[in-house]
Amino acid sequence: MELAHSLLLNEEALAQITEAKRPVFIFEWLRFLDKVLVATDVKEKQKKLVEQLTGLISSSPGPPTRKLLAKNLAALYSIGDTFTVFQTLDKCNDIIKSKDDTAAYLPTKLAAVACVGAFYEKMGRMLGSSFPETVNNLLKSLKSAESQGRSEILMSLQKVLNGLGGAAASCHRDIYKNARSLLTDRSMAVRCAVAKCLLELQNEAVFMWTAELENVATLCFKALENSNYGVRVAVSKLLGTVMATALIPKQATGTMMRQNVKRATLEEVLELMATGFLRGGSGFLKSGGEMLKVGGSVNREVRVGVTQAYVVFVTTLGGQWLERNFATFLSHVLDLVSHPRATQTHVEAVYSRRCVSFILRATVGSLLGEKAQIAAAKDICQAIGKQMKAVEAVVNDANSENKSGAADVAASQHVMVCALQELGSLVQSLNATASPLIQEPSIGLLETVTSVLLHPSMAARLAAAWCLRCVAVALPFQLTPFLDRCAERLNNLKTSPEAVSGYSFAMAALLGGVHQCPLGIPHAKGKMVVSIAEDLLRTAAQNSRLSLQRTQAGWLLLGALMTLGLCLLDSHFFFFFFFRYHLPKMLLLWRNVFPRSLKELEAEKARGDSFTWQVTLEGRAGALCAMRSFVAHCPELLTEDVIRKLMTPIECAMTMMSHIPSVIKAHGAHLKASAAMVRLRLYDILALLPPKTYEGSFNALLRELVAEFTLTDNSANTTTSLLRSLCHYDDSVLLGSWLQETDHKSIEDQLQPNSASGSGALEHDPSSIYLRIPAGEAVPGPLPLGVSVIDASVALFGVVFPHVSYKHRNKVISSGLAENKSTLGPEEVRKSALTLVMGALDNPNPILRCAAGEALGRMAQVVGEASFIARMAQYSFDKLKSARDVVSRTGHSLALGCLHRYVGGIGSGQHLKTSVSILLALAQDGTSPEVQTWSLHSLALIVDSSGPMYRGYVEPTLSLVLTLLLTVPPSHTEVHQCLGRCLGAIITTVGPELQGNGATISTIRSSCLVGCAITQDHSDSLVQAAAISCLQQLHMFAPRHVNLSSLVPSLCVHLCSSHLLLRRAAVACLRQLAQREAAEVCEYAMNAHSRHQGVNITETGLEGVLFGMLDRETDRKLCSDIHDTLGHMLSSLAVENLSHWLMLCKDVLAASIAFFTAAPVGGGKDEESEKKDEMDDDTMFTTLGEEDKSKPSVAPRWATRVFAADCLCRVIMLCENANKAHFDLALARSARLKNPKNDFLVLHLSDLIRMAFMAATDHSNQLRMAGLQALEDIIKKFASVPEPEFPGHVILEQYQANVGAALRPAFSQDTPSDITAKACQVCSAWIGSGVVSDLNDLRRVHNLLVSSLDKVQAGKGSSSQLYRESATTMEKLAVLKAWAEEAETKPKRVLKSTEEDEDDFGTVDELPPDSLITLVQPELPALSRLWLAALKDYALLTLPAEFATQLPPDGGAFYTPETIDTARLHYRNSWAPILHAVALWLNSTGFNASESTEETAAAMPNSQKRATSVTLNQAPGTPPSTKSLLDINKDRMHLILGVSIQFLCSPRPEEPVEHVTSCLQALHTLLDSPCARIHIAEDQLLGVELLSVLHRLLLTWDPPSVQLLVTGVVQQIVRAAQDYLQEKRNTLNEDDSEEKENPLALGEGGESGGLVPGKSLVFAAMELLMFILVRHMPHLSSKVPDSPSHVAAKSHLSEESARLVAATVTILSDLPSLCSSAGCMTVLPTILFLITRVLKETAIKSADNQVPPPVSAALQGIKTIVTLPTVRTDETQKQWTGLIRSTLASILEYSQPAKETHKDFPFPILDEVSILTAIALFLWSASTEIIGVQCLQNGCMNRFKSALNSCDPWVQAKCYQLLLSVFQHTNRALSTPYIHSLAPIMVEKLKAVERSRPNNNLELLAVKEGIKVLETLVALGEEQNRVQLLALLVPTLISYLLNENAFASASTASKDLHEFALQNLMHIGPLYPHAFKTVMGAAPELKTRLETAVRASQASKAKAAARQPPPTVHSTPTIKLKTSFF
Repeated sequence: MELAHSLLLNEEALAQITEAKRPVFIFEWLRFLDKVLVATDVKEKQKKLVEQLTGLISSSPGPPTRKLLAKNLAALYSIGDTFTVFQTLDKCNDIIKSKDDTAAYLPTKLAAVACVGAFYEKMGRMLGSSFPETVNNLLKSLKSAESQGRSEILMSLQKVLNGLGGAAASCHRDIYKNARSLLTDRSMAVRCAVAKCLLELQNEAVFMWTAELENVATLCFKALENSNYGVRVAVSKLLGTVMATALIPKQATGTMMRQNVKRATLEEVLELMATGFLRGGSGFLKSGGEMLKVGGSVNREVRVGVTQAYVVFVTTLGGQWLERNFATFLSHVLDLVSHPRATQTHVEAVYSRRCVSFILRATVGSLLGEKAQIAAAKDICQAIGKQMKAVEAVVNDANSENKSGAADVAASQHVMVCALQELGSLVQSLNATASPLIQEPSIGLLETVTSVLLHPSMAARLAAAWCLRCVAVALPFQLTPFLDRCAERLNNLKTSPEAVSGYSFAMAALLGGVHQCPLGIPHAKGKMVVSIAEDLLRTAAQNSRLSLQRTQAGWLLLGALMTLGLCLLDSHFFFFFFFRYHLPKMLLLWRNVFPRSLKELEAEKARGDSFTWQVTLEGRAGALCAMRSFVAHCPELLTEDVIRKLMTPIECAMTMMSHIPSVIKAHGAHLKASAAMVRLRLYDILALLPPKTYEGSFNALLRELVAEFTLTDNSANTTTSLLRSLCHYDDSVLLGSWLQETDHKSIEDQLQPNSASGSGALEHDPSSIYLRIPAGEAVPGPLPLGVSVIDASVALFGVVFPHVSYKHRNKVISSGLAENKSTLGPEEVRKSALTLVMGALDNPNPILRCAAGEALGRMAQVVGEASFIARMAQYSFDKLKSARDVVSRTGHSLALGCLHRYVGGIGSGQHLKTSVSILLALAQDGTSPEVQTWSLHSLALIVDSSGPMYRGYVEPTLSLVLTLLLTVPPSHTEVHQCLGRCLGAIITTVGPELQGNGATISTIRSSCLVGCAITQDHSDSLVQAAAISCLQQLHMFAPRHVNLSSLVPSLCVHLCSSHLLLRRAAVACLRQLAQREAAEVCEYAMNAHSRHQGVNITETGLEGVLFGMLDRETDRKLCSDIHDTLGHMLSSLAVENLSHWLMLCKDVLAASIAFFTAAPVGGGKDEESEKKDEMDDDTMFTTLGEEDKSKPSVAPRWATRVFAADCLCRVIMLCENANKAHFDLALARSARLKNPKNDFLVLHLSDLIRMAFMAATDHSNQLRMAGLQALEDIIKKFASVPEPEFPGHVILEQYQANVGAALRPAFSQDTPSDITAKACQVCSAWIGSGVVSDLNDLRRVHNLLVSSLDKVQAGKGSSSQLYRESATTMEKLAVLKAWAEEAETKPKRVLKSTEEDEDDFGTVDELPPDSLITLVQPELPALSRLWLAALKDYALLTLPAEFATQLPPDGGAFYTPETIDTARLHYRNSWAPILHAVALWLNSTGFNASESTEETAAAMPNSQKRATSVTLNQAPGTPPSTKSLLDINKDRMHLILGVSIQFLCSPRPEEPVEHVTSCLQALHTLLDSPCARIHIAEDQLLGVELLSVLHRLLLTWDPPSVQLLVTGVVQQIVRAAQDYLQEKRNTLNEDDSEEKENPLALGEGGESGGLVPGKSLVFAAMELLMFILVRHMPHLSSKVPDSPSHVAAKSHLSEESARLVAATVTILSDLPSLCSSAGCMTVLPTILFLITRVLKETAIKSADNQVPPPVSAALQGIKTIVTLPTVRTDETQKQWTGLIRSTLASILEYSQPAKETHKDFPFPILDEVSILTAIALFLWSASTEIIGVQCLQNGCMNRFKSALNSCDPWVQAKCYQLLLSVFQHTNRALSTPYIHSLAPIMVEKLKAVERSRPNNNLELLAVKEGIKVLETLVALGEEQNRVQLLALLVPTLISYLLNENAFASASTASKDLHEFALQNLMHIGPLYPHAFKTVMGAAPELKTRLETAVRASQASKAKAAARQPPPTVHSTPTIKLKTSFF
């Protein structure tokens, strides 16, 4: 193939390859040429190129080749010289004139025709002079050409017209005359070509839409007769466009004036189109008389075509035209369906209604924006009202003799159905945006629609009910009022049959819509419906005029009620409620409908007249229908017992079935329909029940079923809609059922053969009004009864047949098998099945052939025997080799495909070769496209199912596919579609190999690419879609080889295609591309805009186009793919290209505002003062500047806006993971300065807030939710971003007003609960974020919460309940949760630094700590009560199921028993903050608030009184204050601890960590209060339980924050126990009673010292603490040996771990105080071991000499333990001494300098200071007896010595400090040895300083500390030794003084030392005057030095004083010890 890539055709290469491959080579060269011609200079080679190209014309090229050839030739002339163009043109004309009519010459002729067309299209008027001759030439040959030639010539003519424009006027009439006759050509392809040619012609030919307008219309109607889909699309486009042009001409009016023609009026145009709709094609040409006769049916194809033309007509005129003329258009369209011609039979009427609905949906639904749609809905309302008035007039007219009136009423029903369906669809698509329609009384939508419920016709009543359901689903707040209104009217109008029927339809429809309203309806409505239904059924027999309607209505309501299933009634309560109350009643009702026994049945037959029978049968059908609804919607209730009870009436019904024919004989055929209805219902319910339950009736049932679908009783009815669905989806190409996938599906269905698919209508089965709509349908359309019964019987047969015994099967087998998947059983059954299926394979009906192929495949799959499969395959092989007729060839080729499809590659491997060779041969049969289609389809199936086994056949198959693509005429689209499928299957088979570079793979790959290129260029949309999916596969396997730069633009063109399949394929492909290469895709799409025509991409890029599509598309799959594509683009591009994406979202969301101007949103009723500041909030964003005109005509619809708001949230999330600067204004600005292209989210904050505001204040509830979510995200992410220009403020502060304004509408009275709940969440996020510091500003948002609190206090009985109870629960709990979160918020903000003006209170460091409490305070009394009530509810709801009986029978404070399950979820979301708030409240009031019950009771309505009494645990009737405060508090403690323990025992993994932390914080807070401490300490087991639960929690929850909180709670528990024990000991000491109990024996361990696990608090605490320690310091565990490999693991603890370990150690050291002295001895060894080990592990030297928290905790712990008072008893003294000595010894041992460090693991350097501190602690706290032992003493002294000699001045300084404390010890016996041993070393060290003076502050500090110790020693010494001691100190100090010269040059540290020495000397002199003099006298040189220094000092002071006021001197040491341990 590479050889083909040259500018000139490589003729040598061409000569060398085989004949077969030449066309491919040439095509590849032309493809290459097409790409390069634009960019090359062809001057030199043009002559040769023209020769080569014209040479190719006569080499009979195939269709794709000739298209490319023509394109290249034209392009060559347009960029090169045009000298020879006329020669070439003449050459082509000669070929066209040639008389050679052989088939071999045809391709040459066609190529010449194509070239002529391309020349004119490209060069147009440059060839002007020659065009008359050319056109005549083409028209002449048009007459004699065959169909391929005709369509090619017409296409060329179209191009000629296109190129010449108005210049060709002289030929217009000729072309028109010649072309119009061909509009009714035999060949569909020719009709399409004519339509396109005429469409081109009407652009310039004025006569077509003036004088010839009627003729054009007639022609079009004729062309539509017997047309296919392609023709209908082309002709309707022509018709619609001509009509639109006639109405509003496109051309300048110049021509019109010259020719003096009059323009058509709208009435004329519509009248013309209506003729086609109503009379079909033949109408005009017959004489007038015949037109008046009503007979003769309308041709359906014409009607469908005209319907499409209407849509084209309106679309061409545009949305604005439709808006202005909607009323006229609507009345015209509705008149169509009231015309008697359109409604001759019921089915015709249904079809016409479908067409009219389609016209309305396609125009109103997509062309109008939301505002215009609301206006349209008003018009529709008026139309309905007008019709209804007319109907009422006729009905009320007493003498209803006038026939015309009755006919009007009959016709009006169809108008009603269309109008109401459109109104329903409109409202449903508008969703909550439609609220103005309901709220505006002048429209009266509801009154109008409900009035139709009384229409005499059932169809109209059903349509009105359906419309009400749509309104209720769109506006759920209307659902409950609707139900009430209908119930009320039903009661008032019980005597009118229409009212009973209509209102019950409406109620059933509304109940059916509940599942689409997440908030549901109040529970009581269910009970109401049951009672109404029972009443109707009871009274049915009383009045014969009403009995039929009442029976139907009663059962319909019960059936509808069942659909609520468990969405209205929560499961376990529902069980009680339903089983206790309804189910027995229902079962009884059902049982009573049917005769109990044969005797009763016989009696019935004898008794009844025909009317009674009709009522009876209707009743039975109704009962069965309600049962079916029950079985389908309440599967949870189907216990075996219930099924058994249900079977009684069902079996009666089955018995009755066999007797019905005789009843019908007796009473007339009008009972047939009712009987059929009973059968339908029976089959439906049986198909849902397990077959086992009715085994006994199988044989009778099968007889019925077979009779049903072999049509024994009813030979007139022959359709089932199932055949098509039984055929495999992929076979659609054979049946043309892909029409199901087009935009015209709903009307094209009517034209499908063998299926009743388009004839669905509500009146066929009223029960469908409450069932779920099948996906993809807008309105339920149950099929006509006859069809439904057959469908149901076939479906049931499929269920029952597998369960029948074998001997019966053979009798039954003469029926379809396609459904069956179980084994077929013995041979004879198989034989009869096979003959049946094989016979069907030769049936002329293609659907039957398809089904038979399917059945054959399924049989092979089921039987699964190789011999059986081989026999079947062989049979088909033989048949195909011999047969010549199309039918058997197609049938058996499909059979082969199906065999492979179901048996798979392995099972049918041995037949593969034969199958492939036969099918390849069949596929080349050019005489029959049908055979080619079926064989290629089967081939594709085989390729798909064989997988890798097919690899050997890939090359021959591919070459065949390419050959056919290059030769089959494009008009055989089915063949091309199958070729596309084969190509796709081959690509999948080769798979990832396609990436390879081998020769064969390269060939395969390039063949695939050529194949894709040919199919991509085909004119049929399905073929193009196949090409796209092939390219998509290729891109998946070999992405490098798919050229995105050409693929993406072509996809962009397809996005605007009129074909749904093509749009779907394009979006699916884009979705795949965007996953990997979003940036490239967007870039190519933008470039495409400049290069390609037909790509409408504006500056918003591909993303903008996709957003726009979301507004137009309704197809679910397509929309979800668009969402995904945008999602992928967003993920990969949004962060880099922020402003672009935010702009996109903003433009989409701005539509909300545009809508606002139409309908103001309800603001709150605030006080006047607030009104003033809040005006600005609401008007802030309403002005967004003028809309520019480039926007699409339809503003983004609400669903698109919701998606945009979700995108906004995603952008914020993506930025969060990207770069810190997105959330830091200062960083973002500096980065922006460095590179202006940088873009950060924080710079767009105002846009973000504005978008969230726009969404949150919209009409649409979904959008409000999304907006509030976005707002919450923004608040959470930006709350802490500081405002760089105003230090101490945050950036969000300036948006307070906007946040307030966005939240306010959510708190208005009529807002749905879920939105209010979400808004509460946002409020608490805002208040808790600490953004607003000023209380007055906070009040804005806070007051919203106050208003909602009033709602909560209104209690359960509040009157206006619209949604189900759990919605109220959700809202109330959300409010309480928000309050709780507000109460627990600690103010986080520091306002300003206080240095500037300290006296002004406004600049405090932070908010006064309780400022938020001041907001919450006024509400606390009420809140605390509500919080406790909510916790109480939660506690009850979390009880396990077996305690269900203990739940209060009428619910809790905030939930009702019916909605218990949904309520649980809401409680689960909100209990944690409430628990924390309650704990805070109890802690702050100190448990002193007993509810003063009288006041609260007065303040609350009754319903809440009960809640309070529940809170206080009283029986509702008891007198109030029976409980003491103590009991109340006990209950509260139990409640809080119970809830916490229950939750902490097993928090579910998906539980948010906030719940765990809230719960732990609540416990911590609670245990702060003395009352709670006593409670938990009194009952030790409670503490133990709590500790073990916390231990379990730690096992599953890892975050350090949780662990820290746990240690906090443990500490609180231990402290509580300590306080309690101390209290007990104190009281014991005070009571000097006789039998003195030893206070020290109190505590755990008692006398014996044993601790019992499970009962001991100390043991539980140690378990938990040990767990934490080992988690963070694994080597503490004795299980980990100290081998070198473990030594290295002692890594540095993180900060969090360090805090945790410290907290743990602190608690550990508190534990011994809980024990008796014996108990202490049990636990101390462990505790001391752990503390010393922690000390050893964590006392590691750090650079900044900080003491890590664990170290200080360990030191503090040592001190606590060493000074324990409880252990000094005689029994334990010895043990205690041993323990303390061992501990000290261990510490000494740890601090031994390491003998040899392991080479690989250098030990971290031990922090000597900490160890010394520990030693000092022992010396300081323990008695001499214990640690005065010689070896310990020596050890301690050695440590101090080495520290004194340390080279680190910090260690020296600390050592001096510690020695000071040791030397000062009160016990001289302890301190003396140390003084003797260490003082001399100190003196030496200090003396040495003279030689090496300190260089820095640290060294200076060490010297100063040393001197302090010396001074202390001097002070400690007795008077007689004072002189000797001073003789050591004073000379040392004087040696530190500098002389004047040295002073000037000395370092600061040196100078400081000089000053320090001088001051000390001045201080010592006066202290010990005598001794000082003695010393000074002894050494005169000292004296002189001192005097000099003093003089110098005084002089310098005097100088300094002269210069400035004296500064204050800070002489404190620069580094303080962090913790003081003494």
